[in-house]
Amino acid sequence: MRSGAAWLACATPQEVDAFLGGLGNNALLALPWIFEFWALPHQLPPVGAWKSWVIMGGRGAGKTRAGAEWVRMQVEGAGPADAGPAHRVALVGETFDQVRDVMIFGESGILACSPPDRRPEWEATKRRLVWANGATAQAYSAQEPEALRGPQFDAAWVDELAKWRRAEETWDMLQFALRLGKHPQQVITTTPRNVGVLKAILNNPSTVVTHAPTEANRAYLAESFLAEVQARYAGTRLGRQELEGVLLEDVEGALWTTAQLEGLRLASPPAMDRVVVALDPAVTGGAGSDECGIVVAGAVTRGPVQDWRAFVLEDASVRGRPTDWARAAIAAMERWGAEKLVAEVNQGGEMVESVLRQIDPLVPFKALRASRGKSARAEPVAALYEQGRVKHCRDGRLGALEDQMCRMTVRGYAGKGSPDRVDALVWAMTELMIEPAAHWRRPQVRGL
Repeated sequence: MRSGAAWLACATPQEVDAFLGGLGNNALLALPWIFEFWALPHQLPPVGAWKSWVIMGGRGAGKTRAGAEWVRMQVEGAGPADAGPAHRVALVGETFDQVRDVMIFGESGILACSPPDRRPEWEATKRRLVWANGATAQAYSAQEPEALRGPQFDAAWVDELAKWRRAEETWDMLQFALRLGKHPQQVITTTPRNVGVLKAILNNPSTVVTHAPTEANRAYLAESFLAEVQARYAGTRLGRQELEGVLLEDVEGALWTTAQLEGLRLASPPAMDRVVVALDPAVTGGAGSDECGIVVAGAVTRGPVQDWRAFVLEDASVRGRPTDWARAAIAAMERWGAEKLVAEVNQGGEMVESVLRQIDPLVPFKALRASRGKSARAEPVAALYEQGRVKHCRDGRLGALEDQMCRMTVRGYAGKGSPDRVDALVWAMTELMIEPAAHWRRPQVRGL
């Protein structure tokens, strides 16, 4: 579904002129304030008898504007003095200053979104907005949950709940206060974070969710902002959260965590002594098959073992037929000048090498066989990370790989499907760091 603004952007000049020419003066003056015409799909309320609407998106995705316009929809009637569906609204943010500066007075706040004849008055001493029809919106800070004990509302707008320090307390107090009218509702606008209260809301059957990445709202964002954040964070786990608006979870007992991985970012790798491509092949192909993990990594292995460093350069994983992953792996070798392609052959056996050699008969190939479980193989690699000896390149499209890493535990993989990308990473690190280090440390037996 396209918005009216999207239609205008795609229309010919003649179509635009015809559309605008067909509007009367009043309609033309009202058009800038009709949010339904300009809104993106994720900014419009879903249909149905929901209790909570979570607008979850990346930075700058238009969440604040959607929340402000929803409040307008609730309090405004057909005319400035007519009653709307809601009469008493709670505005809850991380702090009172943020409610005032972002939700009320911000560039996408309630005052900026309201046409002159419907703009509410701000009563600073009472911390509330008052509309001409008598509706009010009261500002509350999530740092003071007890302030919500006593008041009652028929609508609420909650902003950036995922970063509140006292989120659960404040949310609970708001639920008790949201008790007026036939069907009180609330909107939550937030960039996702792995917090219990947000996950509980999302799992509630009465919750609906709309979602959008930062990119969806690019028409209203500075190009320099988009270029900078995409160059720095695109393809990273943090970027998936802050730009794509994806809720990322760290599994209890995981071998890797988000915080750990974010501390291992590197703009570009140094000159490396070795580069390999590691392959965890999917034996069957097609839309329902597992992905084939393909990870490119390099290492600097000069000096003592404790000084060796590894660098994850690219996640080139694909889903498809065997010839598809073979081409992708060999293409990755060519991009990075890799010296060797290593692949697990427990399932595919000789077929893996055979398919690769159909694409490149001279490919330098090493077959690997797993004698231990996935978690056992991953633990020594996780130890390298704990020692700070592995770095992730920012432009390596590593977000999906890092998602799998943060779901790999000592008891097994806690995600869906197979951890194919992690398997490929483990084989790359084994080839570059673990096996050479074991050989380097092994005492040499001299002949007599």
